[in-house]
Amino acid sequence: MDINYELYKVFYYVATTLSFSEASKQLFISQSAVSQSIKALEKKLDQTLFIRSTKRVQLTPEGEILLRHVEPAMNLIKRGESQLMDSATTGGQIRIGASDTICRYFLVPYLKRFHKEFPNAHIKVTNQTSIKCVELLETGQVDLIVTNYPNSYLSSLTTVKKIKNFKDVFIANESFSELKGRKLSLKELLQYPILMLDRKSTTSEFLHSLFQQHQLDLVPEIELSSNDLLIDLASIGLGIAFIPDYCIPHKSDNLFIVETDEELPTRQLVIAHNHHVPSSKAALEFLNYFTPLEEV
Repeated sequence: MDINYELYKVFYYVATTLSFSEASKQLFISQSAVSQSIKALEKKLDQTLFIRSTKRVQLTPEGEILLRHVEPAMNLIKRGESQLMDSATTGGQIRIGASDTICRYFLVPYLKRFHKEFPNAHIKVTNQTSIKCVELLETGQVDLIVTNYPNSYLSSLTTVKKIKNFKDVFIANESFSELKGRKLSLKELLQYPILMLDRKSTTSEFLHSLFQQHQLDLVPEIELSSNDLLIDLASIGLGIAFIPDYCIPHKSDNLFIVETDEELPTRQLVIAHNHHVPSSKAALEFLNYFTPLEEV
């Protein structure tokens, strides 16, 4: 089917903004031209792509299907345009996906090094959970991601390199001083308020799976989207927080590690990119900063 690329481009902007007027502003064309383009595309595809009303625009199921294919294509085109603008000396642009925790406690020194070596290169960091970062990578919105591993959402499309081992720990403040010097079973831990990341994270999946392996049902007291907030709440005695060991504050007199009978499995940080998509010079330079522990 021979359909003009511009029609798909207009569809992409309307579908992502859910606004004909906003799409016209971003495309620098009239709202009438946007509407005509959508009508032309719907006629060629013989499908209704949008439900229009006076107050809102929404995608039909057919429109959602089309967007899932058009969005990665649009991102690939944008990526190709940016790579054509790369220079041999700067590497152009790099787009990285990583969680707040990984950015703050692991990536900052590498970003500093990259910026120093390539001061004219543009660095874009998108903060999302490790699960969401995989989606960003697969849809071409980032060049590479740094994520927790295991991560069941990583697909065979990605090249994955382990770059750091870490262990998760339970931490508490002096409100739980009776636990110092003791080793608790996971069952005993359930008697205390557990603070942890929310369900939309690999860390949450990991901890729930760990308890399930011991036929235990973990019901956390508090679920948050930030390890820093978990540390803050543990510091004021609201519960026992579950965090990666590389997040433990270096200067914290009132926090201690709650030991467990069961040795918690080692996890890794990995860097991943889509090997089916050409990497920019900037991305290749950044990937070379990391020595693999072993291939996954």
